[in-house]
Amino acid sequence: MVRVIVDGTPVDVPAGFSALQACEAAGKEIPRFCYHERLSVAGNCRMCLVQVVRAPKPVASCGFPVSEGMEILTDTEVVRRARRAVMEFLLINHPLDCPICDQGGECDLQDQAYGYGSGMSRYHEAKRAVTDKDLGPLVKTVMTRCIQCTRCVRFTTEVAGTPELGMVSRGENAEITTYVEKALTSELSGNLIDICPVGALTAKPSAFHARSWEYKKTDSIDVMDAVGTNIQIQARGGEVMRIVPRVNDEVNEEWLSDKGRFSVDGLKRKRLDRPWVRVHGKLMEASWQDAFVALARRMDGVSGYQIGAIAGDLCDAESLCALKDLMTALGSPNLDCRQDNAWYDLSAREGYLFNSSIPDIENADALLLVGTHPRHEAPVLNARIRKRFLEAGRGGFPIAMIGHPTTDPTYHAELLGDGPDILEKLLDGTHPFAERLQNAKRPMIIVGHGALTRHDAASIYEACKKLAAQAGAVSEGWNGLNILHTAASRVGALDLGFLPGARGRSATGMLRGGVDILWLLGADELPIDKIGADTFVVYQGHHGDAAAARADIILPGAAYTEKPGTYVNTEGRVQRSFRAVFPPGEAREDWRILRAFSEVVGKKLPYDTLESLRERMAEVNPVFRLIGGLARPTAQIEGQTITEASASVVSATQEEGFAASPFRPVMQDYYQTNTISRASPTMADCSRVYGPARAVAAE
Repeated sequence: MVRVIVDGTPVDVPAGFSALQACEAAGKEIPRFCYHERLSVAGNCRMCLVQVVRAPKPVASCGFPVSEGMEILTDTEVVRRARRAVMEFLLINHPLDCPICDQGGECDLQDQAYGYGSGMSRYHEAKRAVTDKDLGPLVKTVMTRCIQCTRCVRFTTEVAGTPELGMVSRGENAEITTYVEKALTSELSGNLIDICPVGALTAKPSAFHARSWEYKKTDSIDVMDAVGTNIQIQARGGEVMRIVPRVNDEVNEEWLSDKGRFSVDGLKRKRLDRPWVRVHGKLMEASWQDAFVALARRMDGVSGYQIGAIAGDLCDAESLCALKDLMTALGSPNLDCRQDNAWYDLSAREGYLFNSSIPDIENADALLLVGTHPRHEAPVLNARIRKRFLEAGRGGFPIAMIGHPTTDPTYHAELLGDGPDILEKLLDGTHPFAERLQNAKRPMIIVGHGALTRHDAASIYEACKKLAAQAGAVSEGWNGLNILHTAASRVGALDLGFLPGARGRSATGMLRGGVDILWLLGADELPIDKIGADTFVVYQGHHGDAAAARADIILPGAAYTEKPGTYVNTEGRVQRSFRAVFPPGEAREDWRILRAFSEVVGKKLPYDTLESLRERMAEVNPVFRLIGGLARPTAQIEGQTITEASASVVSATQEEGFAASPFRPVMQDYYQTNTISRASPTMADCSRVYGPARAVAAE
């Protein structure tokens, strides 16, 4: 530790801290534009000037390292005059756009000009203008407002791994550009809007829609992937206007994927807002009571073994628990949360989690990716991998992939092969990368759904498990054998045991005429055309997608922004979201629909409030008591291990040995993966712009 004196107050900081970090540790506010905690130091803007005793002139604190006994002054006349002069320079060419700028009300330049500027300018020359750049359908540019802080350049280069922005020319002619005019290709490009300290980069889809102070802000969890990104939903009236990330260093730092941010316009399109019942082959509007009575009559006399339920990828744990309890009360063992027919090692909770945790990616020293492409399946987690890759330096963090990626992974990864046969060579030590895994102190293996949705998934996982044990990836204090999920609801459903019971059918078995009545809870990623012609389909969800068109009864539910809910991310972290707006029309929260129907059908569920339902979830699995943290107990579902509950499914769907076919990507189109993103015009634009251009070979 180094002792520094800031405005007469001694403070101890780690060696290597900058003067700016020391001042903040002492509780002093230092203005800045170019400095960002998660980016490299540029020292462009000079707004963070402070006075260091015995230094000849003010210094830029962001790039000035501390030393023992250093005295820093943050509020002297010299510092104030220097900051006023810097602000005067920054505003020479800045246009007076504040009344119409989307950044107004949350603009760093506004705030710091008011707090540290002089209130007048001595410059009367004509302001320069800069041509706006077309960065694609997501980021709007007004480059005349740019102050050349280069945050955007450093973000795309360092965090996103797509170095497409840079500065050209010098002096007054300097400007940020893409060199060759093209759209940004990063799945994290929306974060440029957050880190830009002025209004040069704003959100194109929501331009001129509302002002920042009009929003009602609600904390929530992103459900577009399984990372569990912490978000803030900003609504005006009854409409969600935008979604921005919240800081959580344990999960997403302060980044958010583009799909999670910009699919917001899909929340108000193609919505289901009232119940529908099919009469004589045609869907007709109905009241809740009529829909419930029609469904109860259809279920009357039907054996529980002829009723099944499949849960979708966006479901909250509350609705999953309620549907499982309802099916159990009806005598049905036909439950499944795996629309993709994935296989998991269900003998313990560790068998289906990202065990090392997301932050511990930064502690790994070798990585093997098996049947996964994190850039599309979990862009925020992929940024962690790239961060570790950059921190380790060249060759310090070897990465290898099995399965050909559809795009550049944003870091150098050695492609070992397309199929699982490479695992045999790694196990017997004949492949060169096996030695690198053996020499690593904390190796990590990430298994994706490109491997787990195959018929030989069990063999692939067992090979990965043996390789992890052989390489020391599973040892005291370190479990580097990880499963990367793609569905926000999957881990929570597995924790609740939403799986086939004794003699129960899997999702595939239910589709092919295996049940008479099929309840789809937001399940839209199924091959709908394979549902038996005589199967009576109940669709409970929030968007009119393909499953709703096939349904005989439609029960309109609430989207994730319209209900409080519990979600468990890929590492097993239980997190809660809150209601931002109310559902449209007669739509209701999913668990309330199930509770109301249970009474009509004569199988009343034993909870009337959200709190009592959550207590029931904790009874089923104690992990739901630990909110925000990580728990690693062996999963037990009311006295029965998950393995016992689904042994029939494992034996029915898996085969011995490796198949010869290569791994296939689980996402054909990153921007069109669920009902919300498919209803979003912005995501449709992205799919059209980026679809063919994304097929870039990995390095």
